[in-house]
Parts: sequence; C-alpha cells; structure tokens
Amino acid sequence: QVDLLQSGGGLVQAGHSVNLTCTASGRNNDAFTMAWFRQASGKEEREFIAALVWTTDYRIYGDAMKGRFKVSRGDATRTMYLQITGLEPADTAVYYCAADFLGLQEHAHLYDYWGQGTQVTVSS
Repeated sequence: QVDLLQSGGGLVQAGHSVNLTCTASGRNNDAFTMAWFRQASGKEEREFIAALVWTTDYRIYGDAMKGRFKVSRGDATRTMYLQITGLEPADTAVYYCAADFLGLQEHAHLYDYWGQGTQVTVSS
C-alpha cells in the first residue's frame, strides 16, 4: 500500500507559476514510478503530464506538456514536485499524483495509487 498526499495549487493568475507537491508513504520500495495527471472539468479522462522513475530519476513528459511543465523529486524523502510556468486558463484542472510499480506508464488506468487531487484555477 502506498499513500500519496498532495499539497499546493489554488487560484493563480495567468502567466504566473504554481508548484505542486506529492509525498509518498507506506510500502518502502524504491522501484516505483510516480506521475502527474490532470483532469479538467467535464473531461472523462485524466491527461498525462509527466512521470519519473524513482531510482533513476528518468523522466518522461506528455507531448503537450513539454516546456512549461517540470517534474522533479526530492533527495531525502519520497516527494515529487510539479512546477507549471506561464499558466494559462486552459491549465485549470484538478491535478493528481499517482504511483505504481510497473515502470513508466502514461495511461491513468495503469496506476494503482492516487493522491487526493488538488485544484488549480487560472484566472485570466
């Protein structure tokens, strides 16, 4: 069992930046992948943003997410960060972190563990 606790987000003006945090606890196995997804209101599917392999820090990004989105990890704790710069109203969504032990995945349904979600609202 892995528990994911998210923080950050809120109401942000367009053009500004936001930082999201996700801290994992529970099953102590470094061989896992953590990822960020987002789900906009009215959308059925969660959109892949980025993922990283904890042991190697290897990262991948969704095609539409390269540039303004940066995923990183903490050194001492199992904490993953997402920084979004140049926010646009289209970035308004609930952002989720996820984790699994099956390697890098871009599909939400393949992740077993999820954070509670955090709302990011971008005002124009």
